[in-house]
Amino acid sequence: MSLSEGDVIPAVKVTTPDGSERSLTEFGAPLVVYFYPKDDTSGCTNEAKDFSAALPAFEAAGVGVLGISKDGPDKHAKFAAKYDLTVPLATDADDSACEAFGTWVEKSMYGKKYMGIERATFLFGKDGKLVRAWHKVKVPGHVAEVLEAAKAL
Repeated sequence: MSLSEGDVIPAVKVTTPDGSERSLTEFGAPLVVYFYPKDDTSGCTNEAKDFSAALPAFEAAGVGVLGISKDGPDKHAKFAAKYDLTVPLATDADDSACEAFGTWVEKSMYGKKYMGIERATFLFGKDGKLVRAWHKVKVPGHVAEVLEAAKAL
């Protein structure tokens, strides 16, 4: 399953670094939800740093941001502390968010196939409906593109 423009924010639960479970709908709208494969890897670290650096601009535009991976709350807390990240992170412990967004996909590395999280970003408008989705994201310049779209809401 994958989301299409006009779909509402899925009411799936994620776990925050403090261990509490929250529905994505509780994060409010407008909202940017970005999925990334793994804490403390180069691409994921750069993406989280970019979202953290741009977080004040997203907030000024009235848009929240949330990063999601399958890493546990403790790992998220260490990742955030290590790189002084300010972007909120959450854990998809039961695969419900990845399934709802269609980001749990077959990947391939060095000819070996495996399942993993596709780097993808979703922008929901004030009404909680999907305005734009970016799939197979390349990190350089991505956050600036998302911010530009968020400011246009």
